[in-house]
This record gives sequence, structure tokens and C-alpha cells, in this order.
Amino acid sequence: MHELLQSDLEKLSTLLGEVKKIAIDHFNKIEIARPGRYVDKIENEPLNNKGAGTENVLQYFKENIIPKLAHSTGPNYFGFVTGGSTPASVIGDQLVSIFDQNAFGSHDSIAPLIEHQTIAFLKQLFDLDASFDGSFVTGATMSNFVSLAIARQWAGEQQGKDVSQDGATTLSLQVVSATAHSSSIKALSMLGIGRKNWKSIDTLPEREAIDVDKLESFLSSHTKQSIIVIANAGTVNTGDFDDLIALGKLKEKYNFWLHVDAAFGGFAVLSEKHKHFMQGINYADSITIDAHKWLNVPYDAAMQFTKYKKLQGKVFQNTAAYLSDASVSPDFFHYTPENSRRWRALPTWFTLMAYGREGHAEIVKRNCEAAEHFGELLKQSFEFKLLAPVRLNIVCFTLNEENLSSQGINHFLSQVRDHGKVFFTPTVYKGTPAIRAAISNWLTDNNHMDKAFHVLQEVVKKM
Repeated sequence: MHELLQSDLEKLSTLLGEVKKIAIDHFNKIEIARPGRYVDKIENEPLNNKGAGTENVLQYFKENIIPKLAHSTGPNYFGFVTGGSTPASVIGDQLVSIFDQNAFGSHDSIAPLIEHQTIAFLKQLFDLDASFDGSFVTGATMSNFVSLAIARQWAGEQQGKDVSQDGATTLSLQVVSATAHSSSIKALSMLGIGRKNWKSIDTLPEREAIDVDKLESFLSSHTKQSIIVIANAGTVNTGDFDDLIALGKLKEKYNFWLHVDAAFGGFAVLSEKHKHFMQGINYADSITIDAHKWLNVPYDAAMQFTKYKKLQGKVFQNTAAYLSDASVSPDFFHYTPENSRRWRALPTWFTLMAYGREGHAEIVKRNCEAAEHFGELLKQSFEFKLLAPVRLNIVCFTLNEENLSSQGINHFLSQVRDHGKVFFTPTVYKGTPAIRAAISNWLTDNNHMDKAFHVLQEVVKKM
């Protein structure tokens, strides 16, 4: 054995002890740690041929890497839609690396069976019908990709074609949505459907939700074409929801595939005040939900659900002499893009087992209350303007200035970032340069929003 490997093996307990110290220090400082920063670049150093040993690399990491990390797992990070990591999920994630299971399937390890069990937990959590099957993927982008790949296979079969065998070159297919997430459009490109085959349907006035009447008008005039409708259960700008019940009623009149992107909005089902937004979810043919958003597990983890497991198997089946029979096997490599798979279900299993439905419902309720509280602070201020009602956990607002530009918003937010206490990301809503606060961290409450508001006021007064 190489001398450095031998040395690390002998000192493994000490090395892991040092990592434990780093972890404890991180969580002890999470309330005050800088949530965002700007890192220009790092120099590409030559590879050390002899190696430095893990002890020295760990010391280098502490001195040179940790100070330049964004503490996006903390309660003061409101950019994108980013959750933190509950204590149980962190422990689960550490065990994923320690045991390093390839969770592709088979019965030579309990790991894939735990994934099946976790999917069953999640179906209960989101009140999904028994007709849904699911699996873990890397994130909402890949979940949308898998779901739209199944939808493409469905469209082919509507036209007497097996896309998995013959390709999609002659497929007559149209994808429509009101406010599709960029990851869905990216998936269309990767699937060979093409970005230009996506059509935007008008939203309701002053909303991001689809105008169902406009959608029906489109469906009634395109009965000879296969249609995929991408519905939103929580838009990233304002947390708006399409009317899933109305879309389900349309499915009784028209033949189309309904994919629901509920990456973070799916968790509305855990809130008594907001669960009505998710009524009708079982009309969906496929669903995207992220775990590394509002479930607060480490990156990367998302789920895809569908009622069409046989179609999914046709798309992703993996055939080799040493593999299981795709027609009867539950092995995940027959249903997702990856063959080798990280055991990414385990952190979710840990947090669901540890805190149950009630624990995660409390996070959702508290975050939504914090969003409402922040919205009220903004409405009562002179410096800011709320651009949309606070429906869930997203607050969309802007500076109360005339002739505001995206450059102006970006400059303001760079000043907020460099202040070092809170972090927000920019957006554009209905043509207006804006700021979006996504509140989805397991630690965040009203007090954090008070602090965030005071920072915003302090920065805007200095500009």
C-alpha cells in the first residue's frame, strides 16, 4: 500500500475527528456566517505528483477554501429556492459516503429497498395515489427530464410509434405551459423535442398561473397533435399555482399528458392554510418534487413520480447479460438515466424518520409565516414595493424607484451581499426588474426576516 494511504488508514479516527470539529464549528456559526459572497477566480495549481496526505489537505481546506464558501445552508440565505440540511439529513448524508452503496437495484444490499420505502413515505407525505411510482434523481432538472422523456414515449404511442426504438424525428408533438421553469425548457432540448416546440399560454391577469380558458382554446384546436401540458405548483417568482383541479377536468375532455412541476410548491400540502393549492395533484401523469429544497436535505436529491412505469421502463431500460430482466425488475437503472447511483434517498429517509410529517409541516408553516411577515414589512415601507401577493414562501418585490433597471437591482443586491448578513437574488417579474426572497430553510423564522429587512433598509439609504 502507498505510504500515504497507509498513514491515513492508521490516522483515520483522528482525521474524522478533525472533520467533526469543522462540522460543529459550521453549525455553531450558522446564524452569523456570511450567507453570500463574490469569489472571482482561483488559480489552477499543478497536480502534486507525490501527494500531501489528507491531514495537510484538510488543513489547506480549512485555511483556503472554507473562508470562501457561501453559507447557503443558513437561515439568512434567500436566494433561488434553497433549503438547508436538517441535522438528521446531515447524519444520513455522512453515512451515505461511509457505506458508499451503489443503489441501482438488486437484492445484494438493503440500500435500494430503503429507496423504495422512502418513495412510499413521500407518497404518503404528498397524498399521492397508489398508482404513482417514483425514484430519486439528482434534482428538479433531471426529474423534469425523466418525466418529459416518459411523456415523449406516451406521445409516440399515441401516434403508433415507439420513440425508445425508432427515435422522435417524425413525432408531432407540442409542449405548452404558462410559466415553465427553465429546467423544463432545457429538458426539451436534451430530449430532442426542441425548445421551439414549447408554446407559452397566457397567464391570468396579474398572475403567473395559466389561463385555463386559453389553454382549452388551444387544446380544442390541436386535437390531431400530441400535447404535453407542464403545470406549475409553485412558480419561482411568486409561488403561484396553476388550478390543478381545472386542468384535471380538461383531461376528461382532451387527451394530453399533464406534468406538474411541484419542485418546492408540493410541500404546500403540509400546511392547512395552503394545502388547497395542491388539490388535484392526482390528475397528474408525472410530478417533479425536490428534496434539497423544502425538505431540507443535502444536495443532490429530487424525486420523480409517474403513473406510467411501463413507459418509463421502455425509455430507460438497461440491457446486458449480467443485468436483471427489464420487463419484470424493480431495479432503478431500468427507470432513471443513471446506472450507477448514489444512495441519495438515505438523507431523506433519515429526516422523515426523525421528524415525521409533523416536523416537516412545522418548517413549512413557519417559513410561510415568515414570508407573510416579510411581505407586510415591505408593504409598509417607503423604500420597497411588493409586486405580487405572498401566496406561499416566495416574496417578490422591488425598489420603489422610477426608471429602475436590472443593472440597478444587481448593484443594490451586490451591496446587500457584501454587507455580509443576508443574501437575495434578482429576477424580472412582468417586465419589472425585481428581487425574490425564497424562504425555505429549516431554521428561518420572523426574526430572521426582521434582520433581513433592516439590512435592506440600511443599504438602500446608503446608496
